[in-house]
Amino acid sequence: MSRTLAIPKIRAMLLLLLGFSQTACDISQLNNPYPKADSEQTILYSSFAERPKHLDPAVAYSSDEYGFIGQIYEPPLQYHYLKRPYQLQPLTAADMPRVRYLDAQGNPLADNAGERDIVYSEYLITIKSGIRYQPHPAFSRNDQGRFLYHTLNDQQLASSSTIKDFPIQQSRELLAEDYVYQIKRLAYPKIQSPIAELMAGYIDGFAEFAQQTRKIDIAELKNQSMSGVQAVNDHQYRIRIKGKYPQFQYWLAMPFFAPMPWEADAFYAQPELKKQNITLDWFPVGTGPYWLEENNPNRRMVLAKNPNYHPDFYPVEGEPGDREAGWLDDAGQPLPFVDKVVYTLEKETIPYWAKFLQGYYDASGIASDSFDQAVQFSGSGDPQLTPIMRDKQIQLQTLVATSVFYMGFNMLDPVIGGGSDANRKLRQAISIAVDYEEYIAIFANGRGVAAQGALPPGIFGHQDGEDGINPVVYQWQNGKPQRKAIEKAKQLMSEAGYPNGIDPKTGEALLLYFDTTAVGTDDRALMNWYRKQFEKLGIQLVIRGTDYNRFQEKMRTGAAQIFVWGWNADYPDPENFFFLLYGPNSKVKQGGENAGNYANPEFDRLFEQMRNMDNGPERQIIIDRMQTILRQDAPWLFGYYPKDFALLHSWYKNLKPARMISNRLKYSRIDTGLREQKRREWNQAEFWPLLVLIALLGVAIYPAVKAYRRQQQER
Repeated sequence: MSRTLAIPKIRAMLLLLLGFSQTACDISQLNNPYPKADSEQTILYSSFAERPKHLDPAVAYSSDEYGFIGQIYEPPLQYHYLKRPYQLQPLTAADMPRVRYLDAQGNPLADNAGERDIVYSEYLITIKSGIRYQPHPAFSRNDQGRFLYHTLNDQQLASSSTIKDFPIQQSRELLAEDYVYQIKRLAYPKIQSPIAELMAGYIDGFAEFAQQTRKIDIAELKNQSMSGVQAVNDHQYRIRIKGKYPQFQYWLAMPFFAPMPWEADAFYAQPELKKQNITLDWFPVGTGPYWLEENNPNRRMVLAKNPNYHPDFYPVEGEPGDREAGWLDDAGQPLPFVDKVVYTLEKETIPYWAKFLQGYYDASGIASDSFDQAVQFSGSGDPQLTPIMRDKQIQLQTLVATSVFYMGFNMLDPVIGGGSDANRKLRQAISIAVDYEEYIAIFANGRGVAAQGALPPGIFGHQDGEDGINPVVYQWQNGKPQRKAIEKAKQLMSEAGYPNGIDPKTGEALLLYFDTTAVGTDDRALMNWYRKQFEKLGIQLVIRGTDYNRFQEKMRTGAAQIFVWGWNADYPDPENFFFLLYGPNSKVKQGGENAGNYANPEFDRLFEQMRNMDNGPERQIIIDRMQTILRQDAPWLFGYYPKDFALLHSWYKNLKPARMISNRLKYSRIDTGLREQKRREWNQAEFWPLLVLIALLGVAIYPAVKAYRRQQQER
């Protein structure tokens, strides 16, 4: 009886499988993670691992945040997309800011006035007319001119869970007052901008404005005045800086100085909206090429083309080689090229990597566990794509970042710090012994360049070749720097008073302490590597692991002895690196960014002379002298400059490597036809295994079917 019940079930299963096989044969990409896209739109596909915490340009300061807000907000200036070294150019500004120097009474000075005579620098910025914001409910008014959504009623609130739920979305023209209002927001204490303290030292009246507004509501902010920042008219505003600070122009290319309409703050200030996460951190308001159409942190984020975007065009000139590289193929074409950018949540690197190889992501970084699959190194050490990557016509881009990772010595420490000849030689010996070429090969997959000084490539003052090596640690051999032998480091140890690493005070190995937050199981190999580097000199390195808050406290109080730190350039100027070693910026004494508390009067004097100079031969001479001082004093073991590796599919065009440029997305172009062709080639569904399974199943059950029929006939 059980057999007679099973036969209909088997028959039904066979019919189901057969029907599926017949219909599924028309499906080409069963693994496609996207719904059917609009064929009339050009879509770029990317991912995110964690939703950005802040999308308010007054607060945001991390690379993942800039990846979004750089496409939405527009400061007055931007970097030229193709030219290197980086060059500033107007974005929303009609031309570059006009700068004039003033004395204490506000009287104009000559352009070549001495720095001591300059009390103020005044920047006059003219913005283009006709630029409009993205459509947004904050701007919406009725026929009488009253705002529709600044005082929401219960019915409106009940039907609103996202920006899209507001049916009327209007716009208005960008005004100079919007840039002024944003600078007020930087100073407003309740917003807590990370650059407020820095700007208080430069923008006239900034600190006073912060004090006078600390108790007021944000609705009153637009009516408060800041002495150093004023709108001259609808399309001009003026910023007055204390003294001479030419690096301020670089800040004008950062989202901190993008415009903010006061209407946005008035709209988002409503408590009921905050409860529903309808805030500026979730739904930004800008004039840029894109607006944030969807913000679902558990699934995806979508940037859509701003329908109000002003005329903007791809560069018509670049560097030598740009035309051959294809980066000028779209010269003069209107921007942006992509209609929509879809970011999908990917918390794990393996599924992300698989989707990239299938063509479902247009570009990818390279995680450590996928590196060998993507990149191999030639005999000369140059990175090359593996055959499987070349077969897919994937492009490899590499760029030495404007960043540095270094091992720092606390110069207030009596053993490792100080300016004595013995302590200096101890630091020099360690600098030779810790082999960062080996570190880069083992722990960074070759993605780095051993640092010869404080300035990475791409920053004015950096020297390549023999002129740029650190002669304390390296010698020039066969056309490249060669780390000095360990015997030289041991000689320096003896001259420092520690022969064979023995501390004469104890008669035992010299103890040094390395403070770190690298305390996970995956960090053990790295910590053991550091110990072995110091053991070359007979030094016993004690690892003091701690959590981040405790580590920061040690740095603030000077309790750390040796540490590892890093710095990414805010702007491409040597001042942005050398200030990390400027005495008055000591972390312990002044709370500054000089984490090692280094102080050298000659270096400080040269820094003050160099920081406000224009780039040129005279500035280069001073920079070279500063580098020489640092190499001799060795307050840092210079470590390495990280190297960015990126993989692009053959259909991704115009992505020139440039970490400093945050608004690169508008230049990107996707060949959607080629992408679809490659996806079909790489993701054809194979149905023959299913058909084989059906056939095998039929063979397996045929005797049972035959027996069943015979039984029925006998009955």
